[in-house]
Amino acid sequence: MMQSFFGLLRKIIQTGIGKTRLLMATLGLAIAMLLLLLAIQAHTDFDQLLHSQQNQNESADFLVINKKITNAMMGQPTKSEFSPEEIADIKKQPFTDAFGFITSNQFKVTAAAPGELHFYTDMFFESVPDAFIDVKNEDWKWNTGDNTIPIILPNDFLNLYNFGFALSQDLPQISQETVKALPMKITISKGLITQEFTGRIVGFSDRISSFLVPGNFMEWANQKFGNGEITAPSRVIIKTKDPSNPALVQYLNDKGYTTNQDKIKYSKTKMIVQTIVSVIGFFGVVLLLFALLVFSMFIQLVIASCKREIQLLVTLGTAPRQLRRYLMRQFIPLYIITGIAALLILAGLQWWASGILATHDMFVAPMLSVFTFGAAILVVLLVYAVNLLNVRKYVAEIS
Repeated sequence: MMQSFFGLLRKIIQTGIGKTRLLMATLGLAIAMLLLLLAIQAHTDFDQLLHSQQNQNESADFLVINKKITNAMMGQPTKSEFSPEEIADIKKQPFTDAFGFITSNQFKVTAAAPGELHFYTDMFFESVPDAFIDVKNEDWKWNTGDNTIPIILPNDFLNLYNFGFALSQDLPQISQETVKALPMKITISKGLITQEFTGRIVGFSDRISSFLVPGNFMEWANQKFGNGEITAPSRVIIKTKDPSNPALVQYLNDKGYTTNQDKIKYSKTKMIVQTIVSVIGFFGVVLLLFALLVFSMFIQLVIASCKREIQLLVTLGTAPRQLRRYLMRQFIPLYIITGIAALLILAGLQWWASGILATHDMFVAPMLSVFTFGAAILVVLLVYAVNLLNVRKYVAEIS
């Protein structure tokens, strides 16, 4: 009797309306798992593209912030300064990992190049905390009494000279090594007080577009040649994990602040990608619910078709638990095969995408993330748990 019953169950599962519903449920589960896992893996890949060391731009997590200059602010430099309240507000934002002042000179600065370069210009100095500087050089130090000032130039400045000024004036182009070897005559003055120094270029910064000097030199020079007062900063620098954070971009817009737009240009792209990933995940959840519903209807159909046989077996002493175990054994391999198939398809897509991105100097892991594997296991366990409850419910109703 038991063997004929099990044979009947297999026949119902494998033929007719039972087979159709089983295929619908399996297909729905496969697509649902694929979409859910795709959303999770896409989120992981996008996070790697933004934050991994292989993809991260050296200057990507440092932003120099200042207020937007409007016509109403012209001639009123104090309006471009940050108040203590504004500084405190920036510091407490969740996207601010570190904060520093950019201190400007309060004196006149001129620079002249030696030899045949015939280069002379007015310029300015600024200083920032050493932790924000991307140039590491043991010569980056100054002590009171030193006549040599270490200076860090922005890379853009040298490019402008070489490909703009030098070419237009028929002057020689110069390399970074040459600039570092050339002593610069730096003249600092305030009214009738003048002092000459030798400027030595110790590095070039891609992070901060300014002429940087050590902080202790700036403090000393402002005391001697400036007004001696500590002025409010008009520019500040922050360190942040994600310059494209929509919350950061929105904060800057709301406050009327601005920064290098090239560093935050991925904000809209990130929002679009997050929206697409969320939509994919949403459809995955909907399809998963659909698959669970079809599985439930399929189980109900199978049990209803065997109602008389189940009642007879129970009457003859067969435990309902044995019936439930047999039914679940028909489905468990299906869950596992579906999960493995979804992972294999996604692994192939991940390997293909990794190769394509690598040709554009963007790097993501060629293997699936641990979160993706974990999600696949959780989905299989969820489907198993829901169907086990359905089997128990329908077998109990009949028996």
